[in-house]
Amino acid sequence: MKNKVIGVILTYNRKELLKRCLKAVHSQTRPCDMVLVINNASADGTLEYLTSGKYPNIKVYTMKNNVGAAGGFNAGFRLAYDNGADYVWMMDDDVIPNSEALEKLLQADEFLDNKGMKRSYLLSTAYTEHGQVCNTPQVSNARNEAGYFDWPEQLEQGLVAIGSGTFVSILVPRSTLEKYGLPISSMYIWGEDAEFTLRITQEQPGYLVGNSHVVHLRHGGGTISIVAESNPTRISYYKNFIRNNLYTSKVYKTRRRTISILFNNVLLVLKMLARRENHKAWVITLGLAQSFWYKPKVDYVNSTYDYSCVSVSFPKSDLADTEDKTKMTCSGIYQQGYARSI
Repeated sequence: MKNKVIGVILTYNRKELLKRCLKAVHSQTRPCDMVLVINNASADGTLEYLTSGKYPNIKVYTMKNNVGAAGGFNAGFRLAYDNGADYVWMMDDDVIPNSEALEKLLQADEFLDNKGMKRSYLLSTAYTEHGQVCNTPQVSNARNEAGYFDWPEQLEQGLVAIGSGTFVSILVPRSTLEKYGLPISSMYIWGEDAEFTLRITQEQPGYLVGNSHVVHLRHGGGTISIVAESNPTRISYYKNFIRNNLYTSKVYKTRRRTISILFNNVLLVLKMLARRENHKAWVITLGLAQSFWYKPKVDYVNSTYDYSCVSVSFPKSDLADTEDKTKMTCSGIYQQGYARSI
């Protein structure tokens, strides 16, 4: 029986990037069985574009408030699960998958399954628009019976066992979500993907798929760094990055690693003060302080969820199939004029 693959795209005020992402997702050699767009309270005409009929076979879930990337990914995985996904293919709106990206992920999954090898997720290989590798995951620390790291075992097949990864074209089986839960929504931004992928690889690794390619349009480029950051809005988010990074380290890394992160961030505070960048120093300090009491809750697919925080809408061309075109509620999800059951 064919597995149901649901593609999920998280977007926030980047309509032009979203157009490119949607075009690529709808050009796959192995099409998605359904595509969901998680619209994180965009205010740039994204909803109007999505419901215009350009892509008639999508569902648009609009968050009533911006819940951050973490909240958006949490909702995306949950809603795809609710829609019966056997696999969730997740990405941001600035990811442009090659036409064979999904097919290659599924072929790799089938190969591993035939070999009797367990896997928690599969990940595409990401490149910048200039052809440079980006979003490189961490290789798995699992060891074989001889005591050596196991990650090269399937290298001949173009597969590398990995631990921590990103949500840049990640394929997650339904069974993984059922067992390990969803991304932590309270992380808000930066680090929710690292925590999630580390959590789900505690017993079996993920796999980087070498022949599944995507382009990640990284505007500004480079890794996350408050030192080089000049955008005032993004600077304020670094408290989340520091807090989330320390939480993840405390749970999944060594005590020595956590102490090193703490020490380096204290040095960074002093560096920012010496450069008279007091606001950056305060943001770092706030992130460090929050990390001491931050104990987030992991949501599971069967846990209580406030569906009133999201509404569902469909392209106008789909409205003819809707029996009731007035406001109605279906599993707590609704939108005036476009309502349907999930």
